[in-house]
Amino acid sequence: MKIILKENMKNLGHQGDMVDVKNGYANNFLFPRGMAVMATASNVKIHEENTRQGTKKREKMKTDALGLSDQLKEMSITIGTKAGANGKIFGSITPLQISQVLKTKGFDIDRRKIEISDVKMLGSYEATLNLHRDVTVNIAVEVIAE
Repeated sequence: MKIILKENMKNLGHQGDMVDVKNGYANNFLFPRGMAVMATASNVKIHEENTRQGTKKREKMKTDALGLSDQLKEMSITIGTKAGANGKIFGSITPLQISQVLKTKGFDIDRRKIEISDVKMLGSYEATLNLHRDVTVNIAVEVIAE
């Protein structure tokens, strides 16, 4: 079934993309949650008009994301946490913690745009910030004991 996405879906596509999905997934998950609409002739025309009108807005968002990525490119952040004698930390480092540290440095990045591998030990890691669908930046994250 062809659908038009109303939201960014991690493994499916971005807002406004027209994708094929299985009928059950669309009918039981996407449509009830308002994440997509069926790609009928009228919905396709509305989508094309919205795409045409939103081009300038998307270009501005991309330009802003590129400017932010230039500022963040060489950034390194340090997060202090409690750790055991062998270097294993209690809990883990989450995107929310990284977002809070970035906020203290003047960058308001949503935690859902931050990806980091499982951090269970002290050391250096790399976090990926998805600022825009075409703009990603990696920052260094140093985990130290408090």
